[in-house]
Amino acid sequence: MLTLFHAPGTCSLASLITLEHVGAAFTLRKLDFSRNEQRSPEYLALNPNGRVPALQTPRGVLTETPAILLYLAQTHPAASLAPLDNSFALAHAHRFRGSRWADDPAAIEAMKQKVPQSVGACFALVEGLLPVDGWIFGAQPGVSDFYLFTVAQWLEGDGLDPTAYPKVIAHRERVRALPAVQKALAA
Repeated sequence: MLTLFHAPGTCSLASLITLEHVGAAFTLRKLDFSRNEQRSPEYLALNPNGRVPALQTPRGVLTETPAILLYLAQTHPAASLAPLDNSFALAHAHRFRGSRWADDPAAIEAMKQKVPQSVGACFALVEGLLPVDGWIFGAQPGVSDFYLFTVAQWLEGDGLDPTAYPKVIAHRERVRALPAVQKALAA
């Protein structure tokens, strides 16, 4: 059995969407960041980093979204979530997390101010590579679509004008319409 440790508004949404998409049997454990549950002794014993997502599997605990998405793609190959036979095709911080890299409030504020520029550059690259319609890797949605959807949710909050990224926004709406995404968002 799988258990996903999730907090709304975080990148753990991509893992939740993927679990819903493949129809995996799993338990969802929501952590309330406002109550600092990610720093509880119980959770730190599971994930010493005190972050989400964490996926408890029969083989152990996985943390970090890319690792979890790859695990789910590998354990659900029939879903064709990623080009597992082509590492090059598969390879493809944020304003709230400046305190991971600096303690100085001025440095953290400077990082926050840089977010629109750095994130905007990333989304400009994605915009140029994203197909006009459909999915990142072809005929059906996969883990890259779910992860892009998750981070594209933060465009406006990162101070970016969504109209500058029409393909990203269209992709975000296509992914949002998927039943698995609706179910994950409702959770």
